[in-house]
Amino acid sequence: MGLSFRAAARAFIVVSLVALGGSAFAHGFKLGALEIGHPYSRATVPGAKVAAGYLSIKNTGSEPDRLISVSSEVAGKSEIHEMAVDGNGVMTMRPVRGGIEIAPGGEVELAPKGLHIMFMQLNQQIKEGEKFKGTLTFEKAGSVEVEFAVDKMGDDHAGHGTHGG
Repeated sequence: MGLSFRAAARAFIVVSLVALGGSAFAHGFKLGALEIGHPYSRATVPGAKVAAGYLSIKNTGSEPDRLISVSSEVAGKSEIHEMAVDGNGVMTMRPVRGGIEIAPGGEVELAPKGLHIMFMQLNQQIKEGEKFKGTLTFEKAGSVEVEFAVDKMGDDHAGHGTHGG
């Protein structure tokens, strides 16, 4: 009897680890040599017209690629933006011209206060706990549909790199 209990316990542990391992990567996406990790956004207030999106892109290949555009079901227009300090020391946000290069073996993080996606002309409120679809288009790899998880407003996402991205 002890042996069958041990076998059952081992089977439970294996199944649990497989389930946990699957969930750890459940919010990552792959397109050729590109790995897109944990796309997320933050909840918006009713009537908001803009939201931001964040994610990581890792290039496991031997050739550079470039994120050239983004689109989403929740926005009439989406752009890749960067934060920069102007000549007067004022932080500004502006569209990235020509896209974002992901070097071979490199990784780019789109995160608060840095590179990010701007979803503009929102056609719905973005609510905590929901998900929405977006499409990332790369110069060489083509397009991939991803799902943005929606976190609470103001979540700084510290440590989110461990969520399978």
